[in-house]
Amino acid sequence: MPSGPALANGSQDWAPVVWQKSGPKGKASKSSSEVNAARRTGGAVETSNKFNSGSNKSAHSVIPNAKKLDENTETFRHETVSHDFRLSLQQARLAKKMTQAALATAINEKGGVINEYESGKAIPNGAIINKLNRALGV
Repeated sequence: MPSGPALANGSQDWAPVVWQKSGPKGKASKSSSEVNAARRTGGAVETSNKFNSGSNKSAHSVIPNAKKLDENTETFRHETVSHDFRLSLQQARLAKKMTQAALATAINEKGGVINEYESGKAIPNGAIINKLNRALGV
């Protein structure tokens, strides 16, 4: 027979358990008919709006310098390698009779890096330029 503090008295709680259906959630709970029905039944009713409710704006969306940003028409781009550099790189590589892949393996870089430098798309990196200078003897 089980024993313990709950069963020591021999009395049990036989009060009925009544399940109540919860009210509507979301937008349905805010309609006027639902609010009136809750008032009639004596339920708690709160109808205050929250700050900035119902809008799709962030609290940080107000930018104090938005006018300056709109007026600024400059286009910002990273500076790429110069036309003279890419031609001299290509000429030095061809003078050594190396392919782009061979030069890339000589400086421990991917073949795409040499291609970007020779096509003028690469953003100059001092470390890579030094490797190229050493490998090509320039």
